[in-house]
Amino acid sequence: MRYGEKAIKKIKLEIWDNSNPERDYEINISFPEFTCLCPRSGYPDFATIKINYVPDKKIVELKSLKLYLNSFRDAHISHEEITNKIFTDLEKVLRPRSLEVIGDFNPRGNVKTIIRAASKR
Repeated sequence: MRYGEKAIKKIKLEIWDNSNPERDYEINISFPEFTCLCPRSGYPDFATIKINYVPDKKIVELKSLKLYLNSFRDAHISHEEITNKIFTDLEKVLRPRSLEVIGDFNPRGNVKTIIRAASKR
């Protein structure tokens, strides 16, 4: 097993203290090389995952987020399920003031899918 595969296998989202919790500011993250597998066919699905949030007391460390997102590359999971799972996992550890996760999936079979999960506290 290569070092990157080992890092992905033992990933845990790392959370840091927000250095400016008194201020509302937005963090926008784009991950354009997301992959997972279709739960029905096993074919790969490619997407850009966009994460937009207004932090409260915590922020996510970006390398751990990258490894977390890479951990789905061999998962057989639907577009809807993966977008909502990422949303749920981030909401649970960050407890942000607002959070939006967008799964912008490349067309497959001439069908394009965009999934958006969002909330405000």
